[in-house]
This record gives sequence, structure tokens and C-alpha cells, in this order.
Amino acid sequence: MKKIGIGIHILFLLLSTTFLYGQKIKDRSQFVNPFIGTAYHGHTFPGACAPFGMIQAGPETGNASWRYCSGYNFEDEYVTGFSQTRLNGTGVPELGDILLLPFSEEIKLGLYRGKMDKTTEKASPGYYAVNLPDLGVCVEITATERVAYHKYTFKKGAARLLVDLQNGLVHSPEALGRHVLFSEIQMPDQQTITGFNEVSEWVRRKFFFVISFDRPYAIEKVLNAQSGEKGKKMVLKFEGVKPGDVVQVKVAVSTVGIDGAKASLQKEIPGWNFDQVRALAKAQWNRIFAKADVEGSNDQKVNFYTALYHLFIQPSNIADTDGRYRGPDDKVYLANNGVYYSTLSLWDTYRAAHPLYTLLMPEKVDGFVQTMIQHHKVAGFLPIWTLWGKDNYCMIANHAIPVIAEAYLKGFTGFDAEKAYEAVKQTATVSHFNSDWETYDRYGYYPFDIVERESVSRTLESAYDDYCIAQMARKMNKQEDALFFTKRANYYKNLLDPETKLMRGRDSKGNWRMPFDPFTLSHFIAFGGDYTEGNAWQYTWHVQQDIPGLIETMGGKKEFAAKLDTLFTIAAPSEPNVPDVTGLIGQYAHGNEPSHHVSYLYNYVGKSYRTQELIREIVDRFYLPKPDGLCGNDDCGQMSAWYIFACMGFYPVDPVSGTFIIGAPQVKSVTLHLPGGKRFRMNASNLSGKNKYIKNAKMNNRSLTGFSIDYKDIVQGGTLKFVMKDIP
Repeated sequence: MKKIGIGIHILFLLLSTTFLYGQKIKDRSQFVNPFIGTAYHGHTFPGACAPFGMIQAGPETGNASWRYCSGYNFEDEYVTGFSQTRLNGTGVPELGDILLLPFSEEIKLGLYRGKMDKTTEKASPGYYAVNLPDLGVCVEITATERVAYHKYTFKKGAARLLVDLQNGLVHSPEALGRHVLFSEIQMPDQQTITGFNEVSEWVRRKFFFVISFDRPYAIEKVLNAQSGEKGKKMVLKFEGVKPGDVVQVKVAVSTVGIDGAKASLQKEIPGWNFDQVRALAKAQWNRIFAKADVEGSNDQKVNFYTALYHLFIQPSNIADTDGRYRGPDDKVYLANNGVYYSTLSLWDTYRAAHPLYTLLMPEKVDGFVQTMIQHHKVAGFLPIWTLWGKDNYCMIANHAIPVIAEAYLKGFTGFDAEKAYEAVKQTATVSHFNSDWETYDRYGYYPFDIVERESVSRTLESAYDDYCIAQMARKMNKQEDALFFTKRANYYKNLLDPETKLMRGRDSKGNWRMPFDPFTLSHFIAFGGDYTEGNAWQYTWHVQQDIPGLIETMGGKKEFAAKLDTLFTIAAPSEPNVPDVTGLIGQYAHGNEPSHHVSYLYNYVGKSYRTQELIREIVDRFYLPKPDGLCGNDDCGQMSAWYIFACMGFYPVDPVSGTFIIGAPQVKSVTLHLPGGKRFRMNASNLSGKNKYIKNAKMNNRSLTGFSIDYKDIVQGGTLKFVMKDIP
């Protein structure tokens, strides 16, 4: 007799996700469209996952190019299979582990793919489904945190399954054949396959797995390995399957070992009840969505809740159910709190995603910081961009620093503050990959003849990290350190060219970069240059820590405002040739993170109406509820976080300050449900297509005297009221 129970663990989770802060949870998952961002440059995916989970199971429609960083593009007709892991909205392909493709009749010519009936393709939080008519099978997928659950309904009677352990999302066709370094499998019984792979693409990593079937299988054939391939590819056959019968598959993964994957399988999905597991995933997502109520049009609700969905896919908890995980040195450790987070795209997410976590998911913040401290303990520096516990060193600076400083300054206490400070200070003073502090301190900037790539961007972004450490040091009464890092936070002034009023590269002798074309785009991977995925126009404003100082250095408010005006109106002589630089308004590039705070800078020069105009333009042009509706990579939720803040009418220009700069609300109201039964409500009266300007704003019935509100004003609960009008 088949085991159909769902287990005490799942039953408890289903019950615990029914209420939030004493209120019964509504179904807001109906407003989530996981297909948003799956075309153009969004690089999102429509698969099944649980919040903060290791598993992101879903379809693959292509591989080995920038188009397929997530393995899927909505415009494609064919699917090559369904893998268990992927990244959300990044600019580099990775994961794509354990590809499964069910089919009925034997596939001729070895072309393992199926045409999707796009009219049947469905996706919602924790669920994906599609019919593959030429393969004679309907595929459904759901997931828990560490286990993918596939359900295949075979229409023609025969039942076969391709199991491809060589697959992985890679940057080139050549890489597909060599990215598996070692692979081993066992077949302990006719319903189980276990094993592990060691692979190398963005990082070198190990994953262990258990594949469990609800009926016996037989190996029909083993496919011949191509040059360099080490992962097995085989076709399984299931006997006795009649038309309409179902074959179910569960895949559990672990960074630690096969026993860890087995434990996850037993704890998270002990039986074979697909609908119950799907219901659990939906309930877990609805518990998150319940933290915000939105009043607006249907499209606005879809955009908002889909943004929340994308935001909470990661960071991923890669610890096993017993708290063990594999660290950056490839050794196994135990997380005392049971969690260890990875998929930390910190260059992107420190800007708005992490500030939003402090509001909407404060219970996770201590765990994020504890993970970073533990990474520092093993690696000697804080994480830069970690994937499955390993640092890929992608991007620049050390933006775990602002995340830790923000948490400390906002009063989070679930981590050792002294150890946290030790980690941020050592990271900013002991040189490591991409951070040459001896050169930085000797010259007061990174000279382009010594640091040949991204010298301007590295200087500017490191200066922000220095400012963050200074704020943390000052609050901890480490005054000498505060003075030291405050001095370094002003290094940005050494690269502001007084002639062009743009951030410009300098060599070790103090000479400005010649020739200098402010429109020339730089990209580390493609062709180096002084900037990171941008140009001088876009990086000149990257002084989040000292906007008044930047204004003064530029010559005052009038000159600063004029330069900002030019940014949003000037056109480059030619189209940009860097895929990350998208969503252009003049030279403002909303598709990449360094621009995200810039539209809010008009507040500092008395032209708030321009901020209000630009926020509306960005929302209307670059956040649309359709597959190609995002203008750039979602970047692990950062693009989505920007939209959520825009809807509420404010944004963390300087995340560590705890201050939010007023923009303009984009929906009629947003209510945040906070711990302790508190509520924060934003209400926008008279908001319409024409009424995009703020007439007045009040916080708890007190008129705002400036253009900001504080974090403490929000978490204490209260009401922010905007009255809108149609003229500046």
C-alpha cells in the first residue's frame, strides 16, 4: 500500500500558516504572476519554490547563453526538461541541477525536448504546470524548502523519464560538457537513486541528492557520454502505466551529504500527496503576502505581489534540517540557529531589498547577519556574492558591510555586535580579492594604472562601505575608527573632475583619464574600463553617504540640479552595447542598480516635483505585468524592492541612515502588518493618472517639514498620508 500521509511536520506547517498576528490569511497568491520578467532581460523563472528555499524547480527552455541565466525564456516553444535549482533574475547562469524530462513514446534521433502547449502553461507561488502534447505527458511541479515534487500524468500509457545528471546552466556549449568534475550515483532499490556531483561554473560546489519514485523503475538505456562528460544520462521506464496514470518523483538536495538529503525528504515530504504539498507551498507564500495589504488596480496588485514574491525567493537557506551546511572552505559546519543563507547578491540587494527585509521580514535579519559573520570567520572577509556557500567574487566592494551596519543601527540584537564589527573592520582593512586597501589608502582612490578595471566604481562603492563602518563605530564608541573610516568615506571627492563635474578615472600620478568619453560603457567581463556596468554619467551620483557634500563639490544646488537634468535628457551618440545597461531615460539606467537612488536626489535641491515625475515614468515604463515587463535583471529581488518602495512613496537612498526619502506614492494605499500587532499605513488621496504630484504629506497627522521619514516612524506603526494634485 502506498504511503499517502503528509506527516506531522507538514500538517503543523499548514496549520501555522493559516493566521498571521491573529488574523486569518487571505489568498493573495492569486495576484502573483511568476511569468513577469521571464522574457527580455528580466531573467526570472516560473518554477516552484518555497520562501528562502534551496529548491527552485521548473522548466528549462535553453542553455549556454546570457539569454538563459535562469534557464527559461517565455518566448520559447520547446522545453528540454525540468531541473531543480536556478537563480532568480541574475546576469550569470548557474545551477540547473538534475534535469528530468518525462515522455511516452521512444524519442527518435536523441532529441530530448518537447513542445509546450503554451495555453496550458500555468505558474503560481509554489506551483508550475504545462502540457507537452508531443511527448504525451502533463507535468506538474511543487516544492518545499529542500525537496522538489514532480507529478507526471501520462496520456498514452507508456512512461519514460530522462534523468540527466550532466545538465547545468552554463555560459557556453563547451562548458556544458566539462562543468561536471565528478559524479557518482547509487541505486539502492528500484524506487530510489542517490548520488552527488561536484561541478564548476560560477562557483565550484558539491550537491548531494536523493531521487525517489512512487513506483519501480527499470533502466531502459544509458546515453553515451560526450567528450568530457562525467554525469550520467539515462532513460528510465515504468512498467504497467496505463493512459491517465501518474508517476510521481521527489528530488531532495543537500550541500552536506546523501543522509542530509534523505532527512529532508523524510521530514518535508514523507508521503505522496501532491495536492497537500502544493497547498503548503501556497500557504507559506500567502503568509508572506499577508504582511502587506494593497489598494489599487488589479495590474498594480499583480505587480506589487509579484514583486514581493521575487523578493522572498532568496536569500536561500542551504542548511540541512539538522542545521549542517557546507561552508566556503568546503568543510561542513553546524548553524546553531539552524539556518545558513546563501544566494547573497549583495551588490544589488543592500540598496533596497535588505532595507525592505528589515520592515517586512525582521525575523530573518539576525540570521542573515549571523551567516555573514560565520562566512567571515572561515574566509577572513565578509561575503561578496555567495552561491551555495561559496563566494563567486562577482561585483565590487564589500556590501555585506552596509547590511550588517544597517541591522545594528536599526537595533537588531540577535547577533554578537563585537564580532560583527570585527568582521566589517577586517574586511575593510585587510586586502583580499578586488579590495586592495594599501593602494586605496596610499592614493585616496584606486588609480586606473594600478587597478586596471573598474577603478572609479570600486572607489565610490568602497567609500560608501567606509561610511557605514564609521556609523557603526561611532555608535559603539570606537571614535578613532569612526574618524578613520569617515576620512575614507570622503575619497569620492578625489575622483570628481572639476572641469566636467563627472566622476573620472585618475592614474597614480594624479592625472585624469585621457581621452575621456563620459558615454563609454564599461563592463568587467566584456572589456574592462573604469566603471562597473555603466559609464561616468551613471556613476557620478554614487555618493549615497554624502549627497550635501556632493552638491557642494559640484558647485552648489543650481549646478547640481542642472547636471541632474542633463542626466535624464542627454542621449548617447550610439546605442549601449552592454546588456546590463537598460531601462534608459537619457543616461539614467533603471535596469542596473547604481542608478536606483538617483531619481530621488532632486529632493536635495528643492525640485521634488522632478522626483515625483520620474518615479511615475519609471513605474509606468519599466514595471509592466507581462513577461517582458521588467527592463533589466530582477537581481535577486532588488528591482522588485525598488518597485515596492516606489508604491509606498519613499526609498532608502542611504540604507544605513535609517531614513527614507520621499518620492511619490503609486497606489492608493499600502498597509504593512508589523510584529506586535502594529500597523503602518500609507494612504494617497486623489491619486490618479494626472494627479502624480504631492500637495501635502503628513505622518501621524503632523505635516512633514522635510522630505524624509524615519525607520522608527514606520516600525512603531502609524499613518503616512499624501494628498495628490495634478500640477507641480
